[in-house]
Amino acid sequence: MVELLAPLAPWLRLIHALTGILLVAGLPGRWVALAQAEQAARAISDPRFSFTRASFSHLSKVLGERQVDGLLFDLGVSSPQLDEAERGFSFRLDGPLDMRMDPTTGVSAAQWLAVAQEEEIREVIRGYGEERFAKQIAAAIVASRIREPIVGTRQLAGIVGQAVRTREPGQDPATRTFQAIRIHVNRELEEVSLMLPQAVQRLAPGGRLAVIAFHSLEDRIVKRFLQQAARPEMPRRLPLRASEMPQPTLKIMGRPVKASPEEINGNPRARSAILRVAERTAAPHVPNNRIEPDARWRS
Repeated sequence: MVELLAPLAPWLRLIHALTGILLVAGLPGRWVALAQAEQAARAISDPRFSFTRASFSHLSKVLGERQVDGLLFDLGVSSPQLDEAERGFSFRLDGPLDMRMDPTTGVSAAQWLAVAQEEEIREVIRGYGEERFAKQIAAAIVASRIREPIVGTRQLAGIVGQAVRTREPGQDPATRTFQAIRIHVNRELEEVSLMLPQAVQRLAPGGRLAVIAFHSLEDRIVKRFLQQAARPEMPRRLPLRASEMPQPTLKIMGRPVKASPEEINGNPRARSAILRVAERTAAPHVPNNRIEPDARWRS
């Protein structure tokens, strides 16, 4: 993974506020929470680096008409976010049920669970969490909120634990449900889907796009987008010269890379990380080249 990212270091620009994490390659830095990340970023004086707080879907707006030689997107959630009880991401810590990457915008998990229909809750948990007990969990949530509002992380974890009677060894029954609600509240798949075509549009020929995903649904979106861009659909039964055939806008660089045992030993949360890298060609960009987020993809 490090070898593929090494060429990016001299000019790296990372627009990363979806998860509120600042990652600077080749510069001193560390994983910090949203407010701390912005404060630390503004203190960096290296001329190669600039910081902008924005969602992935605002990439084109942030870059304007500029073209860049490379973009690195880290789609993971930071350890400080998971470990701070007040952020509401962890079912192991008791805190307010928030789950927003940016607590100043959007609807919290507690607010959504208070008004969402049972069918919507079921589909979110089933689709984004790939939870086979989604029906039982959604019914339990709706029944519980009638008695009292669901406002705490341990409160929700207890409700899920009562509804899920069996789980894989070593995994908490609430793992998939918390993951699903977090993805839904933050529109994580939509943000990735909107970001990818903008990234291709802003890359100069020869520039590289690198994406590190930690979740199968996000990685599936990235994988399909890169495959489509690297192998555009050919018109059927239409006689065309080779020069008239659609040209790929991306060239996939090598195979997907996973964290090494040494990297996992240093950071166990890296065990699910998958890095995909592609290089921009000189072919014209096709604005319609976008993958719609669909949590039901299984291929």
